[in-house]
Amino acid sequence: MLLPSCEKTELIEVVRLTDPVVNMSSADLKGEDVALWTADEAVEALALMSSIPDDDLHRCFIPGWGIRAHSSTGLLFRIAFCFRCHGARLWGPSVPAEQEGLQGFASQSPAALDLLRRFRAI
Repeated sequence: MLLPSCEKTELIEVVRLTDPVVNMSSADLKGEDVALWTADEAVEALALMSSIPDDDLHRCFIPGWGIRAHSSTGLLFRIAFCFRCHGARLWGPSVPAEQEGLQGFASQSPAALDLLRRFRAI
């Protein structure tokens, strides 16, 4: 999965999306903040996300989970994940224009399933 530059990430907020439709075009990631991943846990999660293979994007995009990645000075980027349609929406101040928007990811790959397991374990 193609991620924006992550080396400044110090904190990841994990968000359970309670109204997934609003996250199709919202300026923020709307939902219930359920966890904070810091230090090694944040680095590990980003490495896991970046190891998820690309795949064809399907149609539904009804995301159930998301993250907000922060540096010491503020928000870097957001990602909303739909594991049904293999879609991830990326946006935020550190996301290059060519990466912003929807991209496909292999939601049934071992890395994606591990990420989903981590989300659900919270």
